[in-house]
Amino acid sequence: MMPAQPHHQSVPPTPAELDANGVPSAFGPGDSDAASAFSAFSAFYEVLHRRRDVRAEFTGGEVPTEVLRRILTAAHAAPSVGLSQPWDFLVVRDEATRRAFREHVQAERSVFAAQLDATQAGTFARIKIEGILESSLGVVVTYDPDRGSPAVLGRHAIADAGLYSVCLAIQNLWLAATAEGLGVGWVSFYREDFLRRLLTIPSRVRPVAWLCLGPVRQLHQTPDLERHGWRKRMPLDDVVHYERYGQRPSR
Repeated sequence: MMPAQPHHQSVPPTPAELDANGVPSAFGPGDSDAASAFSAFSAFYEVLHRRRDVRAEFTGGEVPTEVLRRILTAAHAAPSVGLSQPWDFLVVRDEATRRAFREHVQAERSVFAAQLDATQAGTFARIKIEGILESSLGVVVTYDPDRGSPAVLGRHAIADAGLYSVCLAIQNLWLAATAEGLGVGWVSFYREDFLRRLLTIPSRVRPVAWLCLGPVRQLHQTPDLERHGWRKRMPLDDVVHYERYGQRPSR
């Protein structure tokens, strides 16, 4: 198991190394040599592979305001189709709201469980699907298809390109949180209309994700679903094709 420690230097960055949002620069002053570039390269891949979907490991500790802002700044820096930036981030701390959402999620868990065969149901019963109350807060990420309309550059042929952009923002948020030593858990056991009513989200706006966010005791080396026997990560060669779908090099 891997400790949940941020993977930047333990010495806080100096004000000269921070931008207006308190985000550390890629390199410190005069620190752009090959060794520093390699360090940044290594740190990025380390964070990428440490990232986990967290459920039971939240401590309930608070997320400092400046850390949350850095994480949301990273999310807002994501690329988007036509620079539409179709996302919004709703920060939810209220316990009553989170309890209401958790009750709904548990009901949807039962709906899913009823569709499983006996073997799958037994495996699923051991899997925790959310950390809504255990985490410090929730960040609900939404998609507004009207943002940048009517002429969203690059969306005319692929209507879902805006939705894909929101997912890029979620990935940025997740990696930034991991770099900060925090955990994120994506909750998807909900009906969109329920979450719209709960958070007074406009009807045109889609709630794409409820992300549980907060300090964690640890980040497991193996993903939860793999540890519990639900699924295993596929080998890379099984999902890479060349020139045509299904075409792979001879071995």
